[in-house]
Amino acid sequence: MGAVKTLLRLFSYLYHGLLALFLLLVSALALASGARSLHLDMLPWSGATLAWVLLAASLFGLAAVLLAITRSVPVPFFLWSLVVAAMLLKGYVFSSFRFAAGVGVHTAIYLVLGSWLALLGAWFALRLPKPARVILNSSR
Repeated sequence: MGAVKTLLRLFSYLYHGLLALFLLLVSALALASGARSLHLDMLPWSGATLAWVLLAASLFGLAAVLLAITRSVPVPFFLWSLVVAAMLLKGYVFSSFRFAAGVGVHTAIYLVLGSWLALLGAWFALRLPKPARVILNSSR
């Protein structure tokens, strides 16, 4: 069972690290080009607002992943994972978003299922004990 938890935790770091980098790239390109036409139908924002939200979210996501990997503060990573999983499920399943004749359906399914698997991995990262600190005594 420990190996499964470790694999899920590593998958979670990889999934959310790549997602945050992708969101950073999209937001940076949108802001550099004016961000008037940025529109992702599964999200409630558009234009410049969406670009700024994606930029802030990606920076928070990257920081959360790095803090979780170092095991210093795992709570933001779990919260980030929870928000991502909820937003993807809401945006693709529980909204008025419609796919055009089968285009992107498989990608959306993979994203949603991957986010929920990554949430499970984030839960295991949250439950991981902090590494022991070694204190060297040099007063001999």
